[in-house]
Amino acid sequence: MDLRQLRYFAQIAESGNVSRAAEVLRIAQPSLSQQLRNLEDELGVELLFRHARGVTPTELGLKFYDHARRILQEVERAKEVVRSQATSPSGRISVGLPTSACRGLSLPLYQAISEALPNISLHIVEAMSGTLDEWIQSGRLDVALLYDHKAFEHVAWTEMMVEELMFIVPAAHPLAARREISFRQVFDQALPVVLPGRPNVLRTVIEQLAARHDVTPTATDCESLPAIAELVRAQAFATVMPHFALAAEIESGEMVAIPIADPTPSWRLSVVVSQRTLNARGSEAVAEVLAGVIGNLVERSVWRARLKPSERPAPLRARA
Repeated sequence: MDLRQLRYFAQIAESGNVSRAAEVLRIAQPSLSQQLRNLEDELGVELLFRHARGVTPTELGLKFYDHARRILQEVERAKEVVRSQATSPSGRISVGLPTSACRGLSLPLYQAISEALPNISLHIVEAMSGTLDEWIQSGRLDVALLYDHKAFEHVAWTEMMVEELMFIVPAAHPLAARREISFRQVFDQALPVVLPGRPNVLRTVIEQLAARHDVTPTATDCESLPAIAELVRAQAFATVMPHFALAAEIESGEMVAIPIADPTPSWRLSVVVSQRTLNARGSEAVAEVLAGVIGNLVERSVWRARLKPSERPAPLRARA
């Protein structure tokens, strides 16, 4: 058995037809059929069920296909690791962005990566911060931007900045003219508050702060930022979010962001590199660009946050 046979079998299973697979692989059909028979003879089982419409993997064929795909993917990743070390940063790098930052950060990040790292193929993943944290530790993500991140064994990280949360209301709401509102008053208004549900980091920050100040943070749960935006836009709810999360709606005049005082809820943002990444050079390069993009947005007041005192911190080097 060799990698060529695994690749041939995987393509046949995915195509569902030997002739179609032969076209994709650009080899003669009789040769492909012979390679398949040789593989089945070696394993001593039928991997495919032949029928009038083509072929379908047997139960054992499906199991073998899963193993074959993983082997082929690992071989490609191994090649990518070697190539990334031998040349300029290259390869596919997966970057996790939290929902509250993804919309405003995606375009400038794509543009910056395209200019600075043309050989990098960027794959952006949007999810809640807790999910991103799990994926960065497991190596499913190479780089991520995380809120209130704690250091773990399998990640290297640099704290970037502190971002304050704000009370966001429909523009037509009477509170929209307020210059600030107290944390307690946020949950004492007639307009109900909608927030991401537990264990979302934003909800945790608010509830921990509320517990320390004897405030009951009553809120409706909603895990979707677009849905939260619609609920506020419809004047049915208010929310507590960073300004950057709903910057488009605020700039268009649909919503107003009111600073929260006494106390002011805030969270820290960190750029994180997985130590399980198979492309450390590419991951570190992308993380540096991400940190630079964030720093630029903050300096231009597009992103309302406070950078750490040091000049644009670069993410820590991930160690194997």
